[in-house]
Amino acid sequence: MSAASMTFDERYRAIDARDARFDGQFVTAVRSTGIYCRPSCPARTPKPGNVTFYPTSAAAHEAGYRACKRCLPEAAPGSPEWNLRGDVAGRAMRLIADGVVEREGVPGLAARLGYSPRHLTRLLTSELGAGPLALARAQRAHTARMLLVATDLPASDVAFSAGFASVRQFNDTVREVFGMSPIELRARRARAGGAAARGAGGGLGAGAGFGSTGTGTGTGTGAGSADAAGEAAGGTSTGATTPGAIELVLPHRGPLDADGLFAWMAARAVTGVESVTAHSFARTIRLPGGPAWFSLRLDDAGRVRLSARLTHLSDLPVLVARARRLFDLDADPLAVDAALSAHPELAPLVARVPGIRVPGAADPHEMLIRAMIGQQITVTAATTALSALTDALGERVDGFGAHDRLFPTMAAIAEHGAEVLRGPAARIRAITGAAAALADGSLVLTTGDDRVAQRAALLAMPGIGPWTADYVRMRVLGDPDITLPGDVAVRAGAAASGIPGDPRGFEAWAARTAPWRSYLTAHLWRAVPPRQASGRSRRGAPPAPPHDSRTTDPTTGEGTSS
Repeated sequence: MSAASMTFDERYRAIDARDARFDGQFVTAVRSTGIYCRPSCPARTPKPGNVTFYPTSAAAHEAGYRACKRCLPEAAPGSPEWNLRGDVAGRAMRLIADGVVEREGVPGLAARLGYSPRHLTRLLTSELGAGPLALARAQRAHTARMLLVATDLPASDVAFSAGFASVRQFNDTVREVFGMSPIELRARRARAGGAAARGAGGGLGAGAGFGSTGTGTGTGTGAGSADAAGEAAGGTSTGATTPGAIELVLPHRGPLDADGLFAWMAARAVTGVESVTAHSFARTIRLPGGPAWFSLRLDDAGRVRLSARLTHLSDLPVLVARARRLFDLDADPLAVDAALSAHPELAPLVARVPGIRVPGAADPHEMLIRAMIGQQITVTAATTALSALTDALGERVDGFGAHDRLFPTMAAIAEHGAEVLRGPAARIRAITGAAAALADGSLVLTTGDDRVAQRAALLAMPGIGPWTADYVRMRVLGDPDITLPGDVAVRAGAAASGIPGDPRGFEAWAARTAPWRSYLTAHLWRAVPPRQASGRSRRGAPPAPPHDSRTTDPTTGEGTSS
């Protein structure tokens, strides 16, 4: 059930049951206490007459409420609502999470969305209860809390890393939002170990953090709730010995098909940029403040841990948002699995792989180039081509161990890509042309694009057909409702599952699984008969969950990508 469509009574029943499934999807503000909580807060359920529900914690801040010290709603997975929504509010939330307001201000955000700053503020206030400045301020507060409870960074470093203009502004905001000073908030770590131990027996509740940037240890895998202060035990900073190095725990809702994510990444790892093991993924990335490196791994408790090394700590909120999108950590797997398993053809697939995720993109521009290079060739061949391109044109970086280069800039690919790329001349021209358009801004590709407009802009480019445009939309926007009827692997998986395998028949059948057709696609990639996939997989790589095979769309000449 989508939180946006829930009635007051339905939301009240959720908080009365302390239902952790709705943590991160709305917050509960209590007028008699002046605080707001996550739905699974273990405190006594307030009377209905004292309750107001808000879609974001920023809206509760604006209404004068402060965060509950017991359940810490900021320590929650982000809401899946922003990926489901393709409207201006959803697009704005994705861009704010990516740091657009911090870098470009509200005018920059408004320009990206095609509105005036005043109209955008009115629209967001109407839809979300808070304007863009308040939403960005909430993100800064959440980032500050995350760093205070999970690292040993000096308070001044925390302030500027979170995006505050001054230490005084940082102190005032933390006191206003959390009802305690930064020192008091950090002191909660002393009690966190015991709280985490007490909560270990049950599912750790999630809360209502901002968009996709909240961090903590909650996995939201059970109906129980532990003291959210236990999150502090899960994150440490190595910044005392390695400048710019941080380790955090990223909350998510369980179950999580981590094996499938790592296998997907392993089959597509670009040498020098990415490395993957059965339980971890690491890569370099170009962020606004400079080169960075991060890794994601699953610990023994099933928590997703982020380790990062940053040129500028102010890039941390952006990195956290991108890492969460890459591993689809804001998804609501229980809702997805329940909807898909209601269809007899899909029930065995869901039972075999609960909590499947649709991988996102660390960088939208890079994603388009990877998709275009992957057309009409196997994943193995595409990965080889991408590794050669990166070796020749990627910027060299130091300090990240074996990860010694960044993916090439669009300007470098536009200027020198034809000297490195191999294959049909028309395809090479299409790739370098797309890179040039991205470099000069004539083609815009961001996480906040309008879905229809992005698809139209991509289809207007030479060499990009429906498959590539929809695949990029799935990966870059995190659109949960994409079908790829021209994908041969999807059709093979459909046929093996008793679903029509012809494009028209498949698309008609898939309509019944809306709005989760991207997850249907992921399941069908996994359902490709072994004999069809095994002979084409990369030697030494784990079985790739989605297609590691040549799957060309005969109508467009396109195929699978990296």
